[in-house]
Amino acid sequence: MSFVTLILVYVIVWWLVFFAALPFGVSGQHENGKEITEGTDPGAPTNPNLKKKALITSLIAAVLTTLYYFAATSGLIDFRN
Repeated sequence: MSFVTLILVYVIVWWLVFFAALPFGVSGQHENGKEITEGTDPGAPTNPNLKKKALITSLIAAVLTTLYYFAATSGLIDFRN
């Protein structure tokens, strides 16, 4: 298995996990009871915590990519047939 394959698997897994994690812990402006910023949608998030989600996503993607690597190289799963 090449290094490029692992990088591509990591990037794909990272984006899948990131998009799945985006809605967690987000509340809209109308849900907080605070004043809605003029010119924005009332459902726009007040604090999306993107840095925290990107860090957590990176860790999860690293674990999943490692599991994929060991499954592919150990012969547990044969991708050739």
